[in-house]
Amino acid sequence: MPDIERKSTYQVMVGDVPVGGGAPIVVQSMTNTATSDVQATADQIEYLHKAGSEIVRITVNNKEAAEAVPYIREELEKRNCQVPIVGDFHYNGHKLIPGYPETAKALDKYRINPGNVGTRTRDENFCTIVEHAVKHEKPIRIGVNWGSIDQDLLAEKMDENNELEKPKSSKQVLLDTMVESATRSAELAEEVGQPSNRIIISCKMSHVQDMVHVYERVSEELDYPLHLGLTEAGMGMKGIVSSTSALSLLLQQGIGDTIRVSLTPEPGGDRAREVRVCQQILQSMGIRSFMPQVTACPGCGRTQSTYFMELAEDIQDYIKEMMPIWREMYPGVEEMNVAVMGCVVNGPGESRNANIGISLPGTFEEPAAPVYMDGEHHTTLRGDGIGERFKSILEDYVMNRYGKQEEKEMADS
Repeated sequence: MPDIERKSTYQVMVGDVPVGGGAPIVVQSMTNTATSDVQATADQIEYLHKAGSEIVRITVNNKEAAEAVPYIREELEKRNCQVPIVGDFHYNGHKLIPGYPETAKALDKYRINPGNVGTRTRDENFCTIVEHAVKHEKPIRIGVNWGSIDQDLLAEKMDENNELEKPKSSKQVLLDTMVESATRSAELAEEVGQPSNRIIISCKMSHVQDMVHVYERVSEELDYPLHLGLTEAGMGMKGIVSSTSALSLLLQQGIGDTIRVSLTPEPGGDRAREVRVCQQILQSMGIRSFMPQVTACPGCGRTQSTYFMELAEDIQDYIKEMMPIWREMYPGVEEMNVAVMGCVVNGPGESRNANIGISLPGTFEEPAAPVYMDGEHHTTLRGDGIGERFKSILEDYVMNRYGKQEEKEMADS
């Protein structure tokens, strides 16, 4: 697989996590707890981090939330949860950050929406936040969002457009304004004294083609790291498919340094689902590896038994259960591919191409299940208990393949 040539950007340190400048693309997410609830927020930050969120954002929207931030940081340190925390500021950040200096120190980055930093004094309020970022040596994310675009700037761009001989569409003017807002805000931040290597940019849209268009333009014009995300992506399949489409189109061009998939969870749903979707996007594109991948066929008239589906799910669940242990003991295991196939048509070929694979009999084939390791036939399983025996073979494979690698690295050191 050819490597994707990444766009060259400045590198920004968010806590101890590098963003841009050739660093691995960072997965991040955001809590949905009341930040004023220290325990609930710390619990969710820890949960998201364990799921794979390398940066976690929290809302800081009032004095109660601002007062809670240092205690959240203290609670996380007690748990040895070393994850950078980003403060999300809207409307009153220019008051909260100066008013709560311990909060300003405890956060690892400030997110500023240039359209939501007050009304008549946007630039002044924006500069106040940036001045404190400079003072505390904190990076900022200039987060432009089409749903809260700077209305004064939009009106200015609309007036300019109306003077043209061939005016653009209102949609095109909105897209132009998104780019202009990011560019102007970054220039203003640097004028205030914020170094270029402490600025991250995002320009979030809610439609795939709009998002791709804006980020392509911003990537051409600016050298700051880019945070990618489709805002208000939605629930379930719609949110996942839309986000995957938008992110993949940009990542394939080498655009993007950190990503979030903004899924609307079902009531009581798993907040970490968006983290796993981010990881799967990056892993499916061959950009980063997080967990062994299970390949399984979709089924057809040859596979009227559900056994291969059940085994594929069982193996996937087993891998998830074992990964906290395997990740520590067997470096490189996250790149392993496992095939669980359902009949003789593509089963043997897919199983040979995986690190380890099993080709189960279909409805009419001989009741035998060949197992392949690294392209070679290893054994053939027959009779009852095929699934448990394959699981045991898989565990031995992991220990022998990746355990030996660990021992070699220890010997070399």
